[in-house]
Amino acid sequence: MLSKFKNVYVLSPHTDDGELGAGGTVSRLIESGANVYYFAFSTAEKSIPKEFEKNVLKTEVMNATAKLGIKKENVNIYNYEVRKLNYARQEILEDLIKHKNELKPDLVLMPSLSDIHQDHSTVAQEGLRAFKNTTILGYELIWNNLTFNTTSFVMLDKKHVQSKCNALKEYKSQGKRNYMSEDFIFSLAKTRGVQIGSQYAESFEVIRWVIK
Repeated sequence: MLSKFKNVYVLSPHTDDGELGAGGTVSRLIESGANVYYFAFSTAEKSIPKEFEKNVLKTEVMNATAKLGIKKENVNIYNYEVRKLNYARQEILEDLIKHKNELKPDLVLMPSLSDIHQDHSTVAQEGLRAFKNTTILGYELIWNNLTFNTTSFVMLDKKHVQSKCNALKEYKSQGKRNYMSEDFIFSLAKTRGVQIGSQYAESFEVIRWVIK
């Protein structure tokens, strides 16, 4: 069924969110022949550890998405101010509508509507407004999810989870965060796999399911 999706948009409030929430699924989608387009809305320059260049995430996201197989020309990076995306809500909506009209994706992966981070919430809400006629799955970031309905799963092989881990390793500036560890990534994928009788999986909330 995954192979039916040909043009997929990944909405990532900050560089690394899309990989954390859906990296394994992106790897499998690309393997099945999908064109995946990645949109990051902030490079979080005000949150970069002092030992790194302020624009380091621009380089890291290009390296990370390449590890997943996303084409360089399909990566779109915006520089809205971190933790203040809600102040640019209309501009973000207009960006999303512009990209919707360019390609009309058949699947959008974005943060869950229950994500409590203010930037994630903004992208999720404006993503729903922009792509309300499209199938939308909300990805899981358990450290930000007050609740999360595991209503959809994508089965993964070990190679897909490893591809996700390899992508996240490119974020040297974020390496101290405990949710970036390979042990955590594999343990969550294993947990979600157990729920559906698979070796590994990623879970999503069904926000919109459009049958054509």
